Amino acid sequence: MPKCRVCESSYEPFVDFGPQPIANGFRSPGDKSEEYFFPMRVGFCSECMMVQLVDQPDREKMFHENYAFFSSTSKFMAIHFQAFAQTMMDNHMKGKKDPFYVEVGSNDGIMIRNYKAAGIRHLGVEPSANVAQVAKDAGINTVSEFFDETLAQKIVKEYGQADVIASANVMCHIPYLHSVAKGIKILLKNGGVFAFEDPYLADIVEKTSYDQIYDEHVFFFSAHSVGRLFAMHGLELVRVDAQDVHGGSMRYTIAHAGSVPKHASVEAQLKKEKDLGIPSAATYEKVRKNVERSRAELVALLKKLKAEGKRVVGYGATSKSATVANYCGIGPDLVEFISDTTPIKQGKVTPGMRIPVKPYDAFAQSYPDYALLFAWNHAKEIMAKESGFMKAGGKWIVYVPEVRVI
Repeated sequence: MPKCRVCESSYEPFVDFGPQPIANGFRSPGDKSEEYFFPMRVGFCSECMMVQLVDQPDREKMFHENYAFFSSTSKFMAIHFQAFAQTMMDNHMKGKKDPFYVEVGSNDGIMIRNYKAAGIRHLGVEPSANVAQVAKDAGINTVSEFFDETLAQKIVKEYGQADVIASANVMCHIPYLHSVAKGIKILLKNGGVFAFEDPYLADIVEKTSYDQIYDEHVFFFSAHSVGRLFAMHGLELVRVDAQDVHGGSMRYTIAHAGSVPKHASVEAQLKKEKDLGIPSAATYEKVRKNVERSRAELVALLKKLKAEGKRVVGYGATSKSATVANYCGIGPDLVEFISDTTPIKQGKVTPGMRIPVKPYDAFAQSYPDYALLFAWNHAKEIMAKESGFMKAGGKWIVYVPEVRVI
């Protein structure tokens, strides 16, 4: 039996997605070298209530100089991160002398640039060298390293402690959370806060959004599991705020125990999670059955459309699409290609199933009959942009929270 990464208790996996590739491992069509796969199983620890991948590839396989995700490609996310930054500045920096902000996993600078614009001392920590360079070129103070307690000590020595530490869609990627928590404790001022956002476990459970599970996402957080994790290090969950991004996320605010008043939202969320069965192993058996049903329905729909001679094109070569394609066995026989606006992905094939990735023009110049919306978490933004596709008779295939045609 595997051991929990947080509390070292034994637990059983509740779902097995089979061999999965590196989700951002896009390859040239002519690349015949052996592709890396890992066994993707997910389990629930009933002791600390953490949901987690049983196995995860080495971090160097996922985050490197050819990493293919750049946050700034989404205007919607730029607006969201601007609001996140403004909230932190208004609530935790206003009136403070020479405040200091640190961001863990700062990507291409999409959020930290707001602190730079406000004249606030800042430091971004981004291990993927290519995206870190984009931030550096924009004048954002950035180091290309992995965050842990050793780096935290270096930062304190050079810059002092931070008033605010933040992170977005990063903490769930990090298997060595205890070292990160120790680093937060070292780096954070007494009375300061660490605020981080990640996909929310309860949303994944309720929506059967199993595509949130891929190589980079080693943990799936809840208020229960986050509170227990940080309590092990003298830190306390003091606030939670639901976020309508990435298909359902939660912002968790952490502080030194007893240094910041606890908001009523924490107890309210814990109660809501209990009512939803989040701390119960029985819930995850239901998740497995829902995942298997979703796969069967999606594959049946795509095969039906193929038999009818319909063209189906994917929309958004996301990390999440790797899980769906490989778990469901969706290849170029069912999905002609995937349209994506990220230059580094264009002209490549998707990891595992090797579906061609083409520029957006390939979609817009010859609309398919159906578009499989892999980027469903940006559905509102995308559908507003694609009114021409729908006016031409095009239809969307979505699979969250259920398989259906729009």
